[in-house]
Amino acid sequence: MATNETKLEPEYFSLKSQLLAHGSYTTNLAQSELLSVAVKVYAAGGENTMHQHPEEDHSFIVLQGQATFHVGSDENVKVVNKNEGIMLPAGSCYRFLSSAKENLVMIRVGAARQPPKVWRAFADGRPFDSQEFEKRKEKR
Repeated sequence: MATNETKLEPEYFSLKSQLLAHGSYTTNLAQSELLSVAVKVYAAGGENTMHQHPEEDHSFIVLQGQATFHVGSDENVKVVNKNEGIMLPAGSCYRFLSSAKENLVMIRVGAARQPPKVWRAFADGRPFDSQEFEKRKEKR
């Protein structure tokens, strides 16, 4: 991350990503203090717990496949197809699932005024502990 004394140089990256037989994978492509860019690949599933990023605006752009987003509630559904996207202002609650037979490949771009103190939180605002969530998933 850059500070007032450090100047970042332009960063070049490739959108190439390996398709998957199962699971998901995130490749972080570039990051500054304010902006992050990643490629996310899902063979199935998605981010299926309603959550928010309280201090970061972010956007998903579908490159392949299809994502079904639930925004604000499980009843507010929007299907996002190839070459479409969604922009989620900071604090927007959402979840999504891959909803096509092929891999879901998306670009995720995030921006925050400063490095977030709470990167991810549940819909009720409690900080999201990824390790705790993974343990609960394994018990299902």
